Amino acid sequence: MFPTSCSPPLQEEPSLASQGPVGREIPRSSLRRRFPSHHAIGGAAAVLVCLPVFVAAPLVRYSPWLSLAMTLGWLGLSWRLYSRPRTRIWGDLLYGFTLTWLAGSFYWGWLRWEPLWHMPVEALGIPMVWWGARQRFARIGTWFYLGSLWGTAVTDLYIYSVGLLPEWRQAMQFDRLEQAVVPFRAALDKMATPWGLGWGIGLGLLLLGVGLWRVQGSRRLHHWAFAGAVLNTLLVDGLFGWGAALLR
Repeated sequence: MFPTSCSPPLQEEPSLASQGPVGREIPRSSLRRRFPSHHAIGGAAAVLVCLPVFVAAPLVRYSPWLSLAMTLGWLGLSWRLYSRPRTRIWGDLLYGFTLTWLAGSFYWGWLRWEPLWHMPVEALGIPMVWWGARQRFARIGTWFYLGSLWGTAVTDLYIYSVGLLPEWRQAMQFDRLEQAVVPFRAALDKMATPWGLGWGIGLGLLLLGVGLWRVQGSRRLHHWAFAGAVLNTLLVDGLFGWGAALLR
């Protein structure tokens, strides 16, 4: 997707104490001007997790080909940012987002009626992650993609464990949200049982623990990209549960 012959060499993420060309330490304030902080990367990753959920998923229901074509736009923008030293880190992160957008466009556009296809389609970017690891390319973006994929896997595990597959299939038959009130209510009834609440609490703590563990004591940007994706998945799942409860 990004030819290695044209790609600028991958630079290691800056540490808080870097050395200048003659061995002099670069001031921390100078580094902050040149590179985004780990908090900024984590926040941006959290925002990007929401876009496929709240923008791509509704868009593909009405114009799946447009959503799929937008992947090229995201890819072009990520390459443009990546090719410039001052914005390379943002292009790196956007590359991972492009992988999630591509997979989401395929699934929600043509396969959303079958939940069993969700994870296999969302994992379409794994070969690119494997290639990137071998080429030492786009570490931040690939970790963002893996964080997003992990969050999706945990969410799907909850759906399978609580037995929400029939309600998923029924809800996807409707074009308008208010038409899906009946399957939403049925899903909420299952989620409100001790079994559903137990799984929800357990998997929520799992997401929280993995996200916080990854950034504990770390300032590496790819760690924060991963954590931002994982932790915001927990927030998005909570918002969906709250929204479904309002329809009850």
